[in-house]
Amino acid sequence: MKKTSMVVFATIASLFLLSWIVKGMFSEGSSPYLDGFLVTLAAFLTLAIMSFLYKDNPYYKFAEHLFVGVSAAYAMCLGFWSTIVGNLIPRLSSTVSDFFQVNYIEGDYNIFFVIPIIFGILLLMRLSPKAGWLSRWPLAFIVGTTAGLNFVRYLRSDFINQINSTIIPLLIDWNGFGDFFSNMNFSATGQLVMMFSNLVIFVGVVCGIIYFYFSKEHTGWFGRASKVGIWILMITFGASFGYTVMGRISLLVGRITFLFKDWLEIIS
Repeated sequence: MKKTSMVVFATIASLFLLSWIVKGMFSEGSSPYLDGFLVTLAAFLTLAIMSFLYKDNPYYKFAEHLFVGVSAAYAMCLGFWSTIVGNLIPRLSSTVSDFFQVNYIEGDYNIFFVIPIIFGILLLMRLSPKAGWLSRWPLAFIVGTTAGLNFVRYLRSDFINQINSTIIPLLIDWNGFGDFFSNMNFSATGQLVMMFSNLVIFVGVVCGIIYFYFSKEHTGWFGRASKVGIWILMITFGASFGYTVMGRISLLVGRITFLFKDWLEIIS
């Protein structure tokens, strides 16, 4: 098994080197071999991720860990330069601001800017075996604050706005049956289609709520409405899942296009 792994590794390394040389020879950029190396590296990392479709292997794990590590490092650097250097240092010291080449904001000093520094130092205590318990306090504060802020945000976006979107008129611009039949059309913004859409939303919301009402036995008309609610929920979940799958498919198409266009240059 070890011999087979060495043969596979040697084959992959040889193909990588060959691709690097070929892409560098035919590249038209200012740094052809650097461009060839970057394109080859991106292609092989893409193939390493896709190799998980066969089975779990060391190449997939390497690409996965590399992606997670680079993403964490990028997020850390972005947070340091945008938050600490961008917001904190200009308000603390002119000397440190000059060192990082940022404009010192005079007169905007606030004692509350020191609190994030203290919390950050306490979070780093997680690396200490004996003082690791100190990191629980700022972590609890961050989790609690984030949960509270997100609760208000989700209450507005996912609760109040959802309720507001279901409070819709069933009769749109209603001026009598004569006007309705005279101006009838099947366009998406027409009166007939809009009224039908609002009726479907109204019935779907009511039947969905009935399905989750367990204080009454689901029999008779109540049970039939509950079954309609099940169908509405399944259609909604199916549409959400299909939208998610299409998003993933678009990512896959992008990587396949990169492999056949930028790397292999089979398509133009």
